[in-house]
Amino acid sequence: MTTHQIAPTVRLYFTDPYLQEFTAQVVARHQTEDHWLVALDRSAFYPEGGGQLPDHGTLNGVPVTDVQVADEIVWHHLPAPLLADEVHGLIDWPRRFDFMQQHHGQHLLSAAFEQLFGAPTVAVHLGEESCTVDIENTSLSPDQLVAAEEWTNRVIYDDLPVHVRFVTPEELASLALRRPPKVHDRVRIVSAGDVDHSACGGTHPRRTGEVGIVALRRWERRGDSLRIEFICGSRALHDYRAKTAIITTLANELSVAAVDLPAALQRVRLAEETSRKALASARRELCVYEAQASLAAATEINGMPVVAQVLHDRPLDEVRLLARAIADGGGIALLALAGDKAQFVFSRATTLHPDMGALLRTAAAIVGGKGGGKADAAQGGGPNVALIDVALAAAVEALQDVHS
Repeated sequence: MTTHQIAPTVRLYFTDPYLQEFTAQVVARHQTEDHWLVALDRSAFYPEGGGQLPDHGTLNGVPVTDVQVADEIVWHHLPAPLLADEVHGLIDWPRRFDFMQQHHGQHLLSAAFEQLFGAPTVAVHLGEESCTVDIENTSLSPDQLVAAEEWTNRVIYDDLPVHVRFVTPEELASLALRRPPKVHDRVRIVSAGDVDHSACGGTHPRRTGEVGIVALRRWERRGDSLRIEFICGSRALHDYRAKTAIITTLANELSVAAVDLPAALQRVRLAEETSRKALASARRELCVYEAQASLAAATEINGMPVVAQVLHDRPLDEVRLLARAIADGGGIALLALAGDKAQFVFSRATTLHPDMGALLRTAAAIVGGKGGGKADAAQGGGPNVALIDVALAAAVEALQDVHS
């Protein structure tokens, strides 16, 4: 794609981020395998950059699905061709304003960490659902994170003017920037009152109050930095509504007030743990009774009581318990479990000597699998469930050739 003969796109959002509609002339077109690219002489569409995602919208009704910049030319990605030379652009305003809130909220949050704790921001990501800043300090306490959140929201409530402009080298030298600019020509500065001055090419509101609120959601250490997830404005409101609905539902289900949920959940957790332990104990006892009944009806092979069964609809851990109970009762358990695949659990009493591992390998090979274990207990299986009866019969036959 040749761009050197195209004049740089006039970016209308630089002077008016609230501009939602505009007209422009097509100056270049380019087609790829799955979309069309259009360059205009001027555009209000923000191209992806600086951690901020691109605008969406339409050009003459054709959706703009992505916006990128190359060599100062803004390219609009379309799923269909745009034939007209004069176009009417329409910005997806809810998306634009959402990112204005997130982006300026990030500026203020980064300023909070730097001014309160001397922790500069090293990376930023403004996503569709949530945003993150990585700061150069991994030792901040939860109380300090709350302090940064409160500082940020106080600046928002102060409703300071946001001043965006390109500055001269002399003016740039007089500003206390949070970080040095990455460019030296046409440096664009975003100032929140006198609280924060940052070099930035993104879109921002006219006043800090339009950010609404900044809320921290979670944080985690990432190498030498601390990654903090946050949301601003309408996203914070929607998050509040969703979490309030969840809390209300849980409180109603447990018939408690919302403030009593932690204690109620602790009671539920303790009750569940007690029930789980009681159930596990009952299952063990039932397996013992089942093992005794199975041993009473067991087939003797070379003087050894052998229980060979194909089981269905049983948890594997329960089959293990049953096999162990049969072995503890003095017998040999050759148990097969038919499910999505064929599984075998073989076990024997310590007073007997057949190698369960060898028998299991015989059975598992027939169902197209493998397995292993010790001489007194082994487990394995394979995918061919249709041959599970044949495989178990082969293990029994192999056992007949073994003396106790």
